[in-house]
Amino acid sequence: MKAMTEDRTKLLWPKLAAAIRAARESRGLSQRALADFADISEGSVQNLEDPSRRPGRIPPSLAKVEPHLGWAEGSGVAILKGGEPTPAPVTHEGAASLRGGKDRLRGKLPLRIVDELESDDPLLDSAVIQLPGTKGVRMTVVVHGQPDATPEEIQEALLAWRRAESKLQGLTDDETDRPAANGS
Repeated sequence: MKAMTEDRTKLLWPKLAAAIRAARESRGLSQRALADFADISEGSVQNLEDPSRRPGRIPPSLAKVEPHLGWAEGSGVAILKGGEPTPAPVTHEGAASLRGGKDRLRGKLPLRIVDELESDDPLLDSAVIQLPGTKGVRMTVVVHGQPDATPEEIQEALLAWRRAESKLQGLTDDETDRPAANGS
């Protein structure tokens, strides 16, 4: 009986991989962002989204990504059993924070940043970048596009972001310690 269950799990892995990718993309998350939220490696997210993967066991990373995909606990296993993911319940506290998110952020972030985060412009990508030479200091980048952009303009914007992101990721300690041109 155990072998039949393992075989079924292996057969349903592509369905789970596709569901994870679709949920991640629908939330506007890159693989890196999901990994950061779930406190796992980007490679773990890539493995979860690999339809050819046939794990012998359920990886612990599956449970770690579920809440960040909007799924209730155990949804990944439900998919592997032939079911569908269960949406995570929205508590009263969660619903209030969704409605009052701007108010909650106002005390923590400058208003111009809150307005940008709450904009209706389409989210193209996001990243959390560890600043070099620091312990735990991170930069959070949210990349928005134009609401009326054509697919070509979106692709161009994403390519521009990728170039900028690689420069940000490639900063060295020397570059971050260098004084600005204006002497500050």
